[in-house]
Amino acid sequence: MTERLDANGPQDSRPKGWEDARWQESSQSARAHATPGEPALERFLGGTPLAVMVRLIVISLIVGALLMWLDIHPADIFRSVERFFYDIWMQGFDAVREVLAYILAGAVIVLPIWFVLRLLNFRK
Repeated sequence: MTERLDANGPQDSRPKGWEDARWQESSQSARAHATPGEPALERFLGGTPLAVMVRLIVISLIVGALLMWLDIHPADIFRSVERFFYDIWMQGFDAVREVLAYILAGAVIVLPIWFVLRLLNFRK
C-alpha cells in the first residue's frame, strides 16, 4: 500500500533516506522520539528544561487570561476541589451516586464523539 505506480515501475513513497525506517514497538515508544545521546531529563520533559519552562509559562498565561476573562480565580478552583472531596467524605455513599451522575453527564458528550471518530477512522 505504500508503493506508487509510476511510469518507471513501483517506487517507495517514503522520503529519500527513510527507506529502512520501521515502526518501533509500543513498549519502546518513549524511546522512539529520543535521539541516541539525549539526556533522560530532556526525553522526559520533551525538550530542554528552559524551553519547556518557557512553553509552560506561555500556555499558563493564555489559560490564565481565559480563566480571568471567565471570572474564574485560582482560589475558587482550589475551594471547589476541596469542597468536592469534603462532600464526598461527608456524604459517604451518596457521593458515589454524585460521581456516577458526573460520569453519565460526561458520557453523554464523550461517547457520541468517540463513536463518530471511530466511524470516520474505520473508513481508512
